[in-house]
Amino acid sequence: MRERIQVNVQTGERSVVPYTDEENRLADEEKAKQDAYEAEFGYIDKRKAEYPPMEDYLDGIVKGDNAQVKKYIDACSAVKKKYPK
Repeated sequence: MRERIQVNVQTGERSVVPYTDEENRLADEEKAKQDAYEAEFGYIDKRKAEYPPMEDYLDGIVKGDNAQVKKYIDACSAVKKKYPK
């Protein structure tokens, strides 16, 4: 059961009251929207959090270190595989 705090602006008295049917309906709709967004686009934030730093790639390019570049690309590919679209 969802509840909210209601404050009387004149007295400052606080009370906990249950959501109305309309508030529950709106909350359920918002939760469904959030769940749908997460299902469709949730992989984006998960990938961003696990990708190696871009500096590693650029450092490999500048140094001409193909092994470092390959390591970076392999790490990114592993993250993409872990969190597919």
